[in-house]
Amino acid sequence: MNWTAPQPNRSDPPPLGDERVLLEAFLDHHRHTLQLKCAGLTPEQLVRRSAEPSSMSLLGLLRHMAEVERSWFRRRLGGEQLDFLYCDLDDNPDGDFDDTDPAHAEADYATYLREVELARAAAAGRGLDETFHHKHRDQEMSLRWVFLHMIEEYARHNGHADILRERIDGATGE
Repeated sequence: MNWTAPQPNRSDPPPLGDERVLLEAFLDHHRHTLQLKCAGLTPEQLVRRSAEPSSMSLLGLLRHMAEVERSWFRRRLGGEQLDFLYCDLDDNPDGDFDDTDPAHAEADYATYLREVELARAAAAGRGLDETFHHKHRDQEMSLRWVFLHMIEEYARHNGHADILRERIDGATGE
């Protein structure tokens, strides 16, 4: 059987809750929205690019967000010394988008899901006011900022995903 991207179990964020509950729920909603834009597509469809000269594709967005999840939650917040998954800042900074291959779509999708779970684990038990030092920006940043940034990052890229999905098969919405 040929692999297709699975259907996520997406629910709406709750209308009430404390700040942490709402931040986590909105971030998960956006994570599931990106997965929803990929659901049911074949590897070949997932690597279809938007329009020249862009290298953006749905699989590229998943790979990019795997890098982003890893960087903010594990590398920065958690202080883990981790390599990039798909990029090399010196020689291939856009490898997450440029080097997509349908033969690796299922593995790349699984990597994305694994990075989301590891990001959740890195944030678990930490307070929103907990800080870390961002070396490149040379400033202290809070977990609250990371949650808000991740929601913004997903919202922007989910807009890209809407357009990509509509170009592939005409599906819109959600």
